[in-house]
Amino acid sequence: MNSEISIPIIPMPSEPADPLRLNAGLVADWLVGFLRYECVVRRGMTHAVIGLSGGVDSAVVAYLCARTFGAQNTHVFRMPYKISSQESLDHAQLVIDDLGLSAETIPITEMVDGYLAAVGEISPSRLGNVCARCRMIVLFDQSARLGGLPIGTGNKSERLFGYFTWHADDSPPINPLGDLFKSQVWDLARELGVPSVIVDKPATADLIKGQTDERDFGITYRKADLILHYLTLGYPREKLIEIGFPQADVELVWKRVDTTHWKRRMPTVAMLSPSAIGEYYLRPVDY
Repeated sequence: MNSEISIPIIPMPSEPADPLRLNAGLVADWLVGFLRYECVVRRGMTHAVIGLSGGVDSAVVAYLCARTFGAQNTHVFRMPYKISSQESLDHAQLVIDDLGLSAETIPITEMVDGYLAAVGEISPSRLGNVCARCRMIVLFDQSARLGGLPIGTGNKSERLFGYFTWHADDSPPINPLGDLFKSQVWDLARELGVPSVIVDKPATADLIKGQTDERDFGITYRKADLILHYLTLGYPREKLIEIGFPQADVELVWKRVDTTHWKRRMPTVAMLSPSAIGEYYLRPVDY
């Protein structure tokens, strides 16, 4: 018996139509319905709490939540660290002003620097993780104060690349963007009326001057998203290279996905019974 697993290959479309093209208006309406059902109906929560970074993902979530809960029940927080750019704060303010949101600014510099004073020198990646986890402490605490629910802002491209801080960016219990690639989020943002200066700027984690997501990746989102789309449909690397995707791009994307499975899982539990939570019959599917 052949022990290799055979993955069924879905034929590529014969036309070069964009498989990631959205009916953005329909998606926006569906996501509003999703938020209303998951937050209001299932959990009885009528207030949303969002970390507003000045980037397109959090802006899109703010626009969706304003439609779902009303501007008065959509609470956004700017949480700058001392090296955060003024542009990020200004772009977040554009969203606040456009939607008339309830907004507060809570700097995290003292939180972060208090920890750094105890541990000393720290790398940029560690600093980014510390900042992300401090921001999530603020969001969950403010959610408890307001009686609201933290809403996540991570997109599918970031999640598949593992480009987020574990138990920080991915912590909110509801995420309307988690199945949308970054290029699709841009399309949705334009549909929702997010200011073009936010939609069109390079995506960045805003930790180092001049840093961008795509420079960190070594590939653009639009190129990566198309490869990710076919990888998650079951196409092996060899097939993607055969049909014309550059080998270097395919290998880069595949490696990012293959080495970050653990970030898309709950903690691995030592199984002692057939009903271990998150294991065995409840094991989640991952790519």
